[in-house]
Amino acid sequence: MENNRPLVVCFEIEDWEEVYLRDRLTGFNMIATAEPLTTGNADLAAGAAVVSIFIHSHLNSEVMGHLPSLRLIATRSTGYDHVDLTVCDERGVAVCNVPTYGENTVAEHTYGLILALSRKIHHAYVRTVRGDFSLEGLRGFDLKGRTLGVVGTGHIGLHVIRIGNGFGMRVLACDVSEQPLLAELLGFHYVPLDQLLRESDIVTLHVPLLPSTTHLINRERLALMKRGCILINTSRGAIVDTDALLWALDEGILAGAGLDVLEGEESIAEERQLLREDVAREELIAAVRGHLLLRRDNVVITPHNAFNSDEALHRILDTTAANVRGFLEERPINLVGA
Repeated sequence: MENNRPLVVCFEIEDWEEVYLRDRLTGFNMIATAEPLTTGNADLAAGAAVVSIFIHSHLNSEVMGHLPSLRLIATRSTGYDHVDLTVCDERGVAVCNVPTYGENTVAEHTYGLILALSRKIHHAYVRTVRGDFSLEGLRGFDLKGRTLGVVGTGHIGLHVIRIGNGFGMRVLACDVSEQPLLAELLGFHYVPLDQLLRESDIVTLHVPLLPSTTHLINRERLALMKRGCILINTSRGAIVDTDALLWALDEGILAGAGLDVLEGEESIAEERQLLREDVAREELIAAVRGHLLLRRDNVVITPHNAFNSDEALHRILDTTAANVRGFLEERPINLVGA
């Protein structure tokens, strides 16, 4: 560390983000790279007290073994399932996140996916750019009067509910921690998950990825859903069992799905990795499933882009800078734990 200033190394960062963070982390040494943190480039951060990462950097025991000076992992995301909190706890490494950067941003993207499916906007666009202005097969349905099921009523889920009220929708919700005063204020009703699935025309997921939520939406629960329902996922891919999703689409239980996240999306995005001799069978299966979804005309997929607005990105960086400064100045904020 030059002049005894702590070294902060930022991974998965664009040039403009590096400039923005440097202005807010004066007094620290900072290195930045656009690449995710892996064992292959971990030596770049060998002397770092802090690493800042995004969702494609997976901090496990192998990677952290290359980071002997590490004291803080500052992920620039709300979710932190890409960080092994048990290993961090064993090594005395703190982890902080960005808890509230994009509640309105992700909620707005959620409705982008809903409207693409409810009004068949993606079909209409493809048809008209080919010079075909016919309306055959493009009839959609109104959101007004439909039942919206919101799974998870945290910051994002509550914004989704507010927007749903604006469309004139009936809103049902479920959460492990109910907020009855907000339910009364916003005019929605908490119900058990099974009831929500049976009664909703559109189900949208806004829960973190935890052992208890992995494959929360499985074949058994999809079988409960109202025939012709639409499923939206802007949270984490593994919350939905992809095999079960493909089955529900084949059976016509789901009329469509809007997905900003997929199980194994890293393998799908970086297909060259699948040519490795040591590639795991699970990675190959995830890639095949993803391609099966991509080929369906009743599935709209965006590339984990729901967070990606100018305003949200600046909030992420501001919070990350505050997290790093706060920790190194012994006033930590936004810590998460195992």
